[in-house]
Amino acid sequence: MEGMIGRLGGQGAAAGGAAGGDDLVKDSDTRRFAADVIQASLKQPVLVDFWAPWCGPCRTLGPLIEKVVRAAAGKVKLVKINVDENQQLAAQLQIKSIPAVYAFSQGQPVDGFVGALPEAQLRAFVDRVVGGGVSPIEEALAAAKEAMERKAWAEAAPIFAEVLQHDAANAAAIAGLARCYLESNDLKRAKAVLDKAPASLAENADVSGARAALQLREEAGKAAGQLAELEARVAADANDHQARFDLSAALVASGRREEGIDALIEIIKRDRKWNDDGARKQLLKLFEAFGAADPLVAVGRRKLSAVLFR
Repeated sequence: MEGMIGRLGGQGAAAGGAAGGDDLVKDSDTRRFAADVIQASLKQPVLVDFWAPWCGPCRTLGPLIEKVVRAAAGKVKLVKINVDENQQLAAQLQIKSIPAVYAFSQGQPVDGFVGALPEAQLRAFVDRVVGGGVSPIEEALAAAKEAMERKAWAEAAPIFAEVLQHDAANAAAIAGLARCYLESNDLKRAKAVLDKAPASLAENADVSGARAALQLREEAGKAAGQLAELEARVAADANDHQARFDLSAALVASGRREEGIDALIEIIKRDRKWNDDGARKQLLKLFEAFGAADPLVAVGRRKLSAVLFR
């Protein structure tokens, strides 16, 4: 979202003013967004509530967040954006699910959530935004992620689980717990965690990446025991693309991930259209499952680009 701020910053600089008489809560639109949010957040935090009249959870959240903002006695302001009437703005800010609330400070988005939260969590959110502190949930997530970096799956899993007890829709905790189970070869529990994820998180990168990793692990489990056989088939016929495709899954399952990537790249080199571009699609699934921060993803993307644009 930050990449859009520069483009929005120059829009409607002279515009502004509350839609009603309450300066703490106002309606705004694309034209006035820069003044009502970007510039106003230079003086104090501004919450932006993206909503629509047809959205049931929006009707639940709206009165509660207005109540909490007014109770903060001027420490924070609330700006409400009807996404139906401001579709271009919503697209620029990549609003994919509503209600969505983002907090702006010093002209930049600093925090946010999706979905209707209870009043207690809304108060905690506002307190965090106003105080600039780190919430207990954020501290817990940081500890769990650090444990994952050390491959201490048994240490990270209960932390993620505890976060989910307080925030059942926390995407980072859902994905983190699922990946802990995956790394512990407990595919059944990983699937159970992901199956409970709210529909609003269907397009969340963390959750969709964990789902892709689960699917790959399920597919790879079937091929892992055939590694030697698949290698022999490819050696006997370099154009046996199905064998090479299955070999890629077996290699990934065996921890030979870069070789698995290279096997798919080789199929693309030999026959880009094979199986309806199946090798490239599988490669993109690997990238999603590995996660954007994985160095192998950058390596794989460079190799793919070299083949596609040679």
